[in-house]
Amino acid sequence: MTSRTAPQAPPPALGWLLLMPAVFGMLITLVLPTVQTIAFSFRSGGLVGPSESAGLKNYDTILGATGSLWPALGFTLSLTIMPLLVALVVGPLLALALDRAGAWPRRAGRILLALSLVTFSPAAVAVSWLRGLDPAADGLATMVRAFTDPATAPGTFRLVVAAATFGLVCALAVPAFLPALRGGTVTGAMVAVAGVVVLAAVAAGLQTFTLSQALTRGGPLDSTMTIALLQYTVVFQMARLGVGAAIATATGVILGVLGLATALIVVLSGLRIAVTAPPATDEPSPYGQPPPPGWAPPATNETSPYGQPPRPGGAPRATDKAPLYGRPPRPGGRARRPSVVAVAVGVVALLVVTVIAVILAWPWLSALFTPAEPAAPVPSGLRVQLNTWVPALVGALASVGVAYLGALGIGGLRPLGRHSEWLLLPFAPWLLVGAGPLSVANWNNLRGLGLIDTFVALIPPLLISVPALFVLTLLCKGLVMRTDRDFLSGVVLPSLPMAGILAGAVTLVNAQDLLWPLLVAQDRELATAPVAQVLPLSGFGGGVVEVGVTTPLLVVGLALAVAVAAQLLYLDRLAITVGGDTRSRVPAPPA
Repeated sequence: MTSRTAPQAPPPALGWLLLMPAVFGMLITLVLPTVQTIAFSFRSGGLVGPSESAGLKNYDTILGATGSLWPALGFTLSLTIMPLLVALVVGPLLALALDRAGAWPRRAGRILLALSLVTFSPAAVAVSWLRGLDPAADGLATMVRAFTDPATAPGTFRLVVAAATFGLVCALAVPAFLPALRGGTVTGAMVAVAGVVVLAAVAAGLQTFTLSQALTRGGPLDSTMTIALLQYTVVFQMARLGVGAAIATATGVILGVLGLATALIVVLSGLRIAVTAPPATDEPSPYGQPPPPGWAPPATNETSPYGQPPRPGGAPRATDKAPLYGRPPRPGGRARRPSVVAVAVGVVALLVVTVIAVILAWPWLSALFTPAEPAAPVPSGLRVQLNTWVPALVGALASVGVAYLGALGIGGLRPLGRHSEWLLLPFAPWLLVGAGPLSVANWNNLRGLGLIDTFVALIPPLLISVPALFVLTLLCKGLVMRTDRDFLSGVVLPSLPMAGILAGAVTLVNAQDLLWPLLVAQDRELATAPVAQVLPLSGFGGGVVEVGVTTPLLVVGLALAVAVAAQLLYLDRLAITVGGDTRSRVPAPPA
């Protein structure tokens, strides 16, 4: 038999070339603002005008015995405790129940979780909970009445954050753990994913801004002040640029350490993502269908198209081409169907989590269907939606597009061979950094360019999405290790759907951000939906506003349709493995 000719691998130089846009984006929109923020932290003066050297005075102000950073840091970290418990207890248990229950309960769970993702809006959640201040209100939302007392406000705020984010945390944690259950190295993959989830949750909690700004504005008596809100208050309300930059620098250092720790987990564990074959039936056989008569593994004397030589003696590498599937096959090549008990457990677990999520989201759900007159003139209509979604989409396409090219370079073409993932390390300090820590420098740069109060300013100032770079690199790495096709058909095309999914996710995150548009657009005609929703809360009269402005029906319907299709047709086929052994629980069929 004549062996097939292995496809020619692209030259490693192409990998370096594809990585250059990501390096450029990192230098311009991550490294430069970071250096500027650190420089500002050693200066004194206002937002505009002359400044002078302050030495370490600003750090002494925030880090001293009476510094404002420590209370804000302690309170902010406390906000992550209950979401972390949900992510590390509810998330993996529900993922395990759905994985063992089989295809249709798992897919039903993915659909319900997708609904939580596309409808979550921190601004809308805050506004809906504030309706509990109405003397005529009743139910769960009346908890917010405790915000008036400094003794009860912090504990109540923690409960509100836990309730408001329960569905979102489940919707993020379960899809993260499900692929780890299908990759063959279950224990190691689950531990690695859990480590990443913990670090990401802490980093997200440290950057809590919208809920604190909208619900309490840090009060009463700074008892609910978060680090992000403290930085915003000091810089943009008190005009103390140096002190605010010192807070941003301290926050950035913490987030940088968390990002580096996440990157080390990813690299040292050998984490990678693979795409399994599409199922041909409800419970697929190991290859979607029985292998044809006479099937045999690829010719054993071939070199992998990406530089992986065959083992001595010509035996194929089981770790290179082994398929990834979630369940052992039954005799005859078909997968075992889940037991009735497993299905029942999965369905009950999903129903319990869904009921809890609906109860905790009831303040938002009830406010969504209870129209109210705004307390002050509020921008609304098509202009607000354009301000919200067009810049969000442009920013997502740019940042994820650059990240995708970098991922193809690092994970697909692997210029450093098996050590290529270490190229992610320079990006790692910004892996978990949001808009807040860099907002001081980015706002100052935009002011210098004369772009404040322009539509262009609403575009998020990042040329690369580092989280997207990591995810896509791990996916490209997994695809390379399991393909015997050329680079285009074996890596580029299978990874394109993930790039599109991440672009959609980043669009949703950008659109729901309150901080950046609040900083760069004072003109109400440029208000985004979160700003328009929160704007009346800054008035002395308070009041309520429509909560549906941040989640317009058309956008939610489109996003939900795309999310469901992505979950069922692509994300449900992902598998996460760690270590050098990529073999799944399903053995290769006999030759």
